[in-house]
Amino acid sequence: MEVPILKQGDYLIASIQSALSDADLLNLRDELADRVGRFRSRGVIVDVTPIDVMDSFATRTMRSIAHMLKLRGAETVIVGIQPEVAFAMVQLGLTLEDVATALDLEEGLAYLNDRMTGGSSSVR
Repeated sequence: MEVPILKQGDYLIASIQSALSDADLLNLRDELADRVGRFRSRGVIVDVTPIDVMDSFATRTMRSIAHMLKLRGAETVIVGIQPEVAFAMVQLGLTLEDVATALDLEEGLAYLNDRMTGGSSSVR
């Protein structure tokens, strides 16, 4: 399933609509890396709100997306991790080390805006 990626100013917003296969996650990674370069995006938000399970592959892939995009010059923030997903991730020892997270799209945009203006946002 293709993930819609919207361009909003200097940012890209990838809104995951439903559970993704491993191949879908890899396609998302490749598409984001391409679009960051093509649009010279400074930030990327990946909205995972509908996701009810983040397995080790999905977690690793989200982490690698953020690290790869950082190397391409864009900050990444993952938004919308549901409470039960966060709980399961902690129980399984899955982390998004050094990847910014926010409660929702609004906080994700605030985080990126803060980063772009040199502020120090409280979102992590």
